[in-house]
Amino acid sequence: MTLTVHPYSEQLERWPRSGRHILAQFDDDSIVVYQAYRPAIARFARQHQRFGGEFSFSRMSWIKPNFLWMMHRSGWATKEGQEHILAVRLRRAFFDEVLQSSVASSFGASGYAEHEEWKAALAGSDVRLQWDPDHDPHGHPVQRRAVQLGLRGEMLRPLCRNRVARH
Repeated sequence: MTLTVHPYSEQLERWPRSGRHILAQFDDDSIVVYQAYRPAIARFARQHQRFGGEFSFSRMSWIKPNFLWMMHRSGWATKEGQEHILAVRLRRAFFDEVLQSSVASSFGASGYAEHEEWKAALAGSDVRLQWDPDHDPHGHPVQRRAVQLGLRGEMLRPLCRNRVARH
């Protein structure tokens, strides 16, 4: 998998300074998302080009399209259980389906008028959406928000069939 890399100073000129934005490497057919794992899961994924082995299909798995947010969240791959960062190329149609199926993790961000309606949607959804403060390479929060998406159940299975590469 080939990833295009640009210096942060160049990206900063192109990126929005505030608001909710999906910053990702993508084209018409695919998008790259990142996940952090412990060594055994990452080794299996690299060797077999899919998830399996110690990977748990029964818990939520979080994807982050923003590489810098992934690195901040994992402590630059120093947090226990997050020592390996994997790049996963997803079909764009699947990613769009994930976004359309998502329910915000908090009522305030959900857009639902009634708390009970949001709780029911949350319970029935296989995708959680969170907008978290993005960070610069030094770990300082910025005004822009970065998305992370939690997948479980039927939405997790297609993710696990995508090509995996260590980044």
